[in-house]
Amino acid sequence: MNTYFNLKRNYYIGMGFVIAAMITGLLWGNPHFHQMDSTFTMHMLLVAAVSLCLLMYPAFQNRVMKTVLISAAIAYFYTIFFLYPDTWSTFIYICLIPAISILFFDPKLFYLTLFMNTAAITSIVSYVMITQKGGLYVLMKQDLIGNMINFFGSQIILCLLFYLTYLRIKKQRLYYEQIQQAERIKTAGQLAAAVAHEIRNPLTVVKGFLQLYEQDSSYNEEAKKHFALMIDELDTAEEVISQFLSLSAPSKEVSMEKIKIKESLYSVVGLLHSYGLLHANRIELEAEEECMIAANQIEFKQLCINLIKNAIEASEEGHSVLVRAKRVKQNVEICIIDHGKGMSETEIQSLGTPFYSLKSKGTGLGLMICFNIVKKYKGTIRFQSVKEKGTTVTIQFPLYEEMI
Repeated sequence: MNTYFNLKRNYYIGMGFVIAAMITGLLWGNPHFHQMDSTFTMHMLLVAAVSLCLLMYPAFQNRVMKTVLISAAIAYFYTIFFLYPDTWSTFIYICLIPAISILFFDPKLFYLTLFMNTAAITSIVSYVMITQKGGLYVLMKQDLIGNMINFFGSQIILCLLFYLTYLRIKKQRLYYEQIQQAERIKTAGQLAAAVAHEIRNPLTVVKGFLQLYEQDSSYNEEAKKHFALMIDELDTAEEVISQFLSLSAPSKEVSMEKIKIKESLYSVVGLLHSYGLLHANRIELEAEEECMIAANQIEFKQLCINLIKNAIEASEEGHSVLVRAKRVKQNVEICIIDHGKGMSETEIQSLGTPFYSLKSKGTGLGLMICFNIVKKYKGTIRFQSVKEKGTTVTIQFPLYEEMI
């Protein structure tokens, strides 16, 4: 919370300097100040509009507000350029307009601004050349070609800056997500180590007595049904505890082997075929032959079973789950596609958190185990989803040749 307020405070301090600079440019050394003519009035209105957008931005941090802010900045700098044609600094400001969108780390907005700025300055130069307005734009007219070279050079530099900055931000986001996932696993492991054994022991005793009573002939069939139901629920509880223990246990060295993805996926699909039919869903498999990775066969199958099972449970009745495996450069890519209810961006970011699940009886531990397995074999996993349209889970592992 303190970090948020500090960022907000720093933003307003920075924008205060920007607004002060615009007001200084409006009042200091302005030949139209004493006349209070239409040029001064338009300049003043533009300063007010841009200042208002800058002050309102923290309250509406969306693409519409970003577009409005950039549009106001473009209108300000270009209008100043036309109002004060004998001031050279206005052309420099125009060259730097795309730098505003760099601050938002939005590729679409940056390239749109870059295109609009290039089109606008090209139109201005054409206007000066065709109409021979050398008297007004004398500084531009003196070296028109040189000015255009400088302009395009500045746009190329801004493109490089945006690319490098955006690439770095993406890496930082990925690193932050990895830290979050590591913290989730650590938290689950600590919980498991603290309570799992203590819970499992009394459960085993209760389950043993229930199994004994279930076999006792003195109880009627109706009572035995209740005993069977209680035993099933205890089995579910034990399964959750086992998942906790698998997360908390230190990583053991497992045998790495060459896994033929197509064969392994056929085996998994065969196991889940009846489960899919139970939910009125079919599993379709498309796999290329030359797809091999280095991993543990049992853990790889556990990963695929968990994800395909989730896809079946998320799908609407009668819809198919598509499992696709192919080679992409030096990786093997496996996609699991369903046509279910889908997830929001917030729900996707919460996946893998202990006890977070979109299923009524889910614990979220299955996905944590999946993340663990993928990370263990230097793979990546990502979720793409659209509400009411479905979800695509994409897993990538390095090829077997890259791992040996």
